[in-house]
Amino acid sequence: MSKPVYVIATIRPWNISKFHNEISKLPGKWYLIDDPTKLTIVFLDKINPKYIFFPHWSEKVPKVITEKYECICFHETDLPYGRGGSPIQNLINKGHKDTYITALKMSEYIDEGPIYMKRKMSLYGLAEEIFLRVSESVAEMIGEIVTTQPRPVPQVGEVVIFKRRKPTQSEINKNVGTLENLFDHIRMLDASGYPHAYIDFGKFRIEFRRPALRTDSIVADVSITINR
Repeated sequence: MSKPVYVIATIRPWNISKFHNEISKLPGKWYLIDDPTKLTIVFLDKINPKYIFFPHWSEKVPKVITEKYECICFHETDLPYGRGGSPIQNLINKGHKDTYITALKMSEYIDEGPIYMKRKMSLYGLAEEIFLRVSESVAEMIGEIVTTQPRPVPQVGEVVIFKRRKPTQSEINKNVGTLENLFDHIRMLDASGYPHAYIDFGKFRIEFRRPALRTDSIVADVSITINR
């Protein structure tokens, strides 16, 4: 009897590392797709996967794929609360200290599919630390899904929509208010591939990373470049 085939489609380094170190060692035959151009129906039809998992995938998945294969994505909110973009940043902006990671079946509409399971998670730390924590929980959820093959159930509750953040929203607003709010703004953007918190000063752009909140100050790494 042939082994079941599974696919992980992700573009973030922390998820790619988790695939090589843990997920690929789970029972079955595993494939990694880390380039959106390689997610094609031609390739998938050749390997015929039972599940396609999408931890942190920002591209629209073609309907021909979601209709033919069981596609499972992961969203860092307690769905249906927080449908939409930039969930971690929007949650921190709203003052949340923890959240849930929701594993759901992809559907025609973003974040509206039925749910397989949820896992509670802290929002403590820098963005990249949070994403590492997400990747750990997602790996555990993937292991449970391939083992138990749960049936997804429809979402229940009040729908709240999040808007995807724009790069210009990384600029530090002069009305930020408190040290705690400023710290949250810097830390929630401190991850690979994200536009870091910044201030424009004349022809210079000043970016902030690795913040540490003290009693009456914030200590952070700073980089200064010519603003183009």
